[in-house]
Amino acid sequence: MKPRPRTSTPRRLLSAGIAIVVLSVLVFVNRPMVAFGADAYRDFTINRQSYKEKHGHWSRLPVPDGFRVNAIHAALLHTGKVLIIAGSGNNRDNFEAGSFRTVLYDPAQDSFAEVPTPTDVFCAGHTFLPNGNLLVAGGTKSYEVLEKDITHAAGVMKIKNESPAGGPRVFPKGTTLVAQDGTEYRTRADLTVPAARAMNHGGKVMTHAGEAEVWVDAVQEGTAPVVDHPAQYAVAGLSGADTRNIYGLSDKITREKQEYGGDKTSYEFDPRTERYVRTGDMVKSRWYPTLAELPSGDVLAVSGLDEFGRMLPGDNERYVRDQKRWVDAPELKRVFPTYPSLHLMANGKLFFSGSNAGYGSDTEGRTPGLWNLRNNSFREVPGLQDGHMTETSSSVLLPPAQDQRVMIFGGGEVGESPVSTARTAIADLDAPNPAYTAGPNLPQPARYLSTVVLPDDSVFTTGGSSGYRGGRYGNQTRSDLHNAQIFRTTSGKFETAAESNVGRNYHSEALLLPDGRVITLGSDPLYDTDGRNPGTFEQRIEVYSPPYLFKGQRPTIGRNPEAVQRGTTFAVATPDAARIRTARLVRPSAVTHVTDVDQRSVALDITPATGGLALSVPKAKGLVPSGWYMLFLVDGKGVPSTGRWIQVR
Repeated sequence: MKPRPRTSTPRRLLSAGIAIVVLSVLVFVNRPMVAFGADAYRDFTINRQSYKEKHGHWSRLPVPDGFRVNAIHAALLHTGKVLIIAGSGNNRDNFEAGSFRTVLYDPAQDSFAEVPTPTDVFCAGHTFLPNGNLLVAGGTKSYEVLEKDITHAAGVMKIKNESPAGGPRVFPKGTTLVAQDGTEYRTRADLTVPAARAMNHGGKVMTHAGEAEVWVDAVQEGTAPVVDHPAQYAVAGLSGADTRNIYGLSDKITREKQEYGGDKTSYEFDPRTERYVRTGDMVKSRWYPTLAELPSGDVLAVSGLDEFGRMLPGDNERYVRDQKRWVDAPELKRVFPTYPSLHLMANGKLFFSGSNAGYGSDTEGRTPGLWNLRNNSFREVPGLQDGHMTETSSSVLLPPAQDQRVMIFGGGEVGESPVSTARTAIADLDAPNPAYTAGPNLPQPARYLSTVVLPDDSVFTTGGSSGYRGGRYGNQTRSDLHNAQIFRTTSGKFETAAESNVGRNYHSEALLLPDGRVITLGSDPLYDTDGRNPGTFEQRIEVYSPPYLFKGQRPTIGRNPEAVQRGTTFAVATPDAARIRTARLVRPSAVTHVTDVDQRSVALDITPATGGLALSVPKAKGLVPSGWYMLFLVDGKGVPSTGRWIQVR
């Protein structure tokens, strides 16, 4: 038989091209089936028992329509319920309507309930008190106004009263102040200006003017009323000596952006009554503050924006819990950016990891270090790679807390920069010369990464985005990260966890539940998926079940005391005593803007006892702050019991 001639190279290329086109058309026409097949295969894979044992599993939490809120803050109460605080939820319409919301989720019953919310606690600070109440302080007094929306020049006016006679002077909203050229401005709010005070200085009596500040807006639209230098203003309607003694001063009146203004209201949320209970007001109005519990059980409020949107210049204050009031703390004057991550150490010092959430100088107050509250000294902790990218990073006191190691994850440059980092680093604060050393890189650069301490001494990390508020990063219009990791403190490495279905960036939270699962909430993207229109707040909730929940029967705890003293030993009943390897007290989370200074896991010494185990609590207040904890018993496979609540006094 005569052999068939071989086709030429051009003809073979043409045939291959036609085949590729035909296949492409078939794929395009059948792309729904291809996508369905891929989704079906993924569902099959992630639901296999072997996959769950290695990577864990995600599930969606059904939330009734009436309880879907913009989760800005979340805290696990010692009743086992999750407090979800929205306030106005970063929604101006809600703020102006006085619509502020808080929701309670009960994981045991899978039920939700509404909680009356008296003021806008959006972007307040919070921490747990020894009695289990959640201290919530600060919040939002006014919303930001963008430069493009400002039609009338505005500024902060300081009204001075140099007369000690006549007592405080009250000026209603709309009071007019007049510049030397006749330009008029009006106050936004009612204002009370105290009288001047006569004070003795070295035998000489001097008068100190009373003063109060208020926003003023120009009566006339446009740029003509703009004043770019300090000036004095007359208060309209005064007569006689008042025209000399009472006047206004302002550094500038502009059409620049007006930042969020802080509030000074303060509450203790009572988990028993499930209500906010008003305490004394803060000394300073604060928006984006951190509240850090002290070894004494009192609380330190640090940083924030004041009622006019200005950074507080290191003016910190203390909550005296027994008196339910705030007092100034001038002896602890120190500057930090907003929402600084301050971790309480065993020796009573606060470690500033460098993590923070946004506002403040790009140079001052951003250096990590140990803050000695006895003498207000600050010891810098060097060695942090990408030290200029700590904004929107997260940090955690690694388990067990006795190791005194803090780990920082990701972060970005100051402001709305698109630059972020995959860096992690660990500071050993027990070392003679503490310094950061490099940890394993994250799979991708990440801001807003949630970090959750688990009872098996690992740290679960989830969510975040590479770009600012989930926005553009490189060629991507949206940059939410669905990958999740588990950091193993024993190996110093990350292990891949199951991917989340919901992307989470700014204003997102994650916390450990008593049953060992992790609940994730919130996310406030700047743009939609196309990157052109405003984003929509993420109201879906997901729950992650770690691998340890798929590795066999869990240990059980029978009888245990409701309260124990630090430095003592207590008994717990368990039929699984022989297989228990570790016992942990895990302090519940209170998190916002991935800042969580509450969570920690404390190791307990274990001794065999009749019918169970004897567990010993460390003595140091800085290691085990007073309050409620979840007690977990963990077996040799790393499988934990369900957490049992116990109060440490």
